Amino acid sequence: MSETSFDVVIIGSGPGGYATAIRASQLGFKTAVVEKAELGGVCLNWGCIPTKALLRSAEVYHNMQHAADYGLSASPQFDLQAMVKRSRGIAGQLSAGIKHLMKKNKVTVIAGFARLKPGKPAPIVTVDGTDYSAKHVIVATGARARQIPQAGLAADGKYIWTSREAMVPDTMPQKLLVVGSGAIGMEFASFYNAFGSDVTVVEMVDNILPAEDIEISNMAAKAFKKRGVTIKTNTQASVKTGKDGVTATLTTGDKSEEVNFDRVILAIGIVGNVEDMGLEELGVKIDRTHITVDEFSRTGVPGLYAIGDVTTPPWLAHKATHEGIICIEKIAGGNPHPLDANAIPGCTYCHPQIASVGLTEAQAKEAGHDIKVGKFPYIGNGKAIALGEPEGLIKTVFNAKTGELLGAHMIGAEVTELIQGYTIARTLETTEHELMETVFPHPTLSEMMHEAVLDAYDRVIHM
Repeated sequence: MSETSFDVVIIGSGPGGYATAIRASQLGFKTAVVEKAELGGVCLNWGCIPTKALLRSAEVYHNMQHAADYGLSASPQFDLQAMVKRSRGIAGQLSAGIKHLMKKNKVTVIAGFARLKPGKPAPIVTVDGTDYSAKHVIVATGARARQIPQAGLAADGKYIWTSREAMVPDTMPQKLLVVGSGAIGMEFASFYNAFGSDVTVVEMVDNILPAEDIEISNMAAKAFKKRGVTIKTNTQASVKTGKDGVTATLTTGDKSEEVNFDRVILAIGIVGNVEDMGLEELGVKIDRTHITVDEFSRTGVPGLYAIGDVTTPPWLAHKATHEGIICIEKIAGGNPHPLDANAIPGCTYCHPQIASVGLTEAQAKEAGHDIKVGKFPYIGNGKAIALGEPEGLIKTVFNAKTGELLGAHMIGAEVTELIQGYTIARTLETTEHELMETVFPHPTLSEMMHEAVLDAYDRVIHM
């Protein structure tokens, strides 16, 4: 093959793109990745990883403030720019790591913005005037923050931020408005609240974290309110910027109020990156900025596939990675299982942490299942008490007839690590019997996962 001819060209180097490129290389394909910005995409450079670095600073600061609870003493202070520098340094380190992985796996990296035009057996990829041919092209261009200019909800880089600006703040705002209470919104609310910002969260629907089980959502709201966060549900926001900040009009039902804020963070969803690539001209079906694909990521255009946030929800990095692996293995002639959206865990790294997989209790009932529900509180777990983290809950939802684990929902310390146990259980099609027969180590937080299963079948021990 020539230097412009490949078996596979992947557009975008985020978690889905770079992992797919590595797997493609492992499968023997001559592979290239096109990237217009930093290797690793938004997740690694401006999302998943750097936000977790900031949240870790908030967690350590919170613990230092409560040092006396552990028989210790501390007088904590924070340096905002030092925290941001650490976060950016970690992102840079990992982006360099992706560069190393591309080189190690003999993946060609093409810098620039990719456009597509008709070709066979797959569309031609054009980058800065150079045409690249491939047998298969995979679009992994990701997404960006949704904005609503007509309501004033458009980032200006100074007073109104998307998550990108919120990760590199020039100041710690005294009063902060977060519009949207999904994972991104609540993580930033948690971070800024930890360092003294007066945070208000506005959500259009009935409860924060609307994708979560309502019981978990209510516990999260209670925990945030306890720490001083103002939460306004069933509320819409519009904003106007002034010379010193933002005036927000918050409308709940037929009542409106005007409140001044120093900064606003937009966390109202995402928009797929589909513009200016020639997708529509190729006949690609796009639904509300997201590419429509089948169970193996095929777009319907010969030789063209799409994975990750530019396609269907859930919009999560690990979904993009798994989706890409399935896609390339299918291309290679394998027989991978299609992706099951209900088997994908979701994690929110606020304080307290939240994690879930599968159906909520309400969803299970709506689907017509006869269910058994088990719950176990953190206060009943010795390790949680020893950690000084006695607030939280593990909840399980089972099919009463078959014993299938339909869903699991958690709030509390380290649940983003614990959830994988239930995710594996669902993948293995484990029933309540196997889970109850499993020996969990003591003392650990994971024991609560066992107790929550036992509780669903009236066998709980420590409650």
